[in-house]
Amino acid sequence: MTDADPPSSRTVVPIDPMDLLSETFDRSQVTDLRHHVASCASSAGMSGQRLDDFVLAVNELITNAVRHGGGQGWLRMWRDTQSMYCEVADNGQGIGTDRLRNRDRPAPNTAGGWGLWLTERLTDTMAVATGPEGTTVRISLRLTDPTASGAGMSEAAASGAGVDDPVSRTGR
Repeated sequence: MTDADPPSSRTVVPIDPMDLLSETFDRSQVTDLRHHVASCASSAGMSGQRLDDFVLAVNELITNAVRHGGGQGWLRMWRDTQSMYCEVADNGQGIGTDRLRNRDRPAPNTAGGWGLWLTERLTDTMAVATGPEGTTVRISLRLTDPTASGAGMSEAAASGAGVDDPVSRTGR
């Protein structure tokens, strides 16, 4: 082939065909990222209250990463045939064990402490891996109302690489 010859066509194979969104972010990108998450989740088949719940839960996670996790984070979002998943990671100092194990609702007059509590209630599953090197939170929410279809999270999608599961909850 010479420079004058047209390039041959190539087939591009995505590294992970299930990723809908994979981005780093900082404080200045939280609003735009929330809109991207909503758009991707909607395009992937999530709608109504489930879409609103998923977007709010992800927003809580990215806000926590910025506020408590070193000012920036990484988001990865994917789906399978039944559920939407999102993982948010940061390089913060980690979350204390007592804080993670406390499932009590924050006091109404408390300005903080609502993020993980709310995220856990808005999603079907939430898993947290945390330590001095940072925190990773993975959530999932079925695409459709679970009372309408008995579908649960597939084992392959739920077992994504890199997250230990010292604190987790399943079922809504």
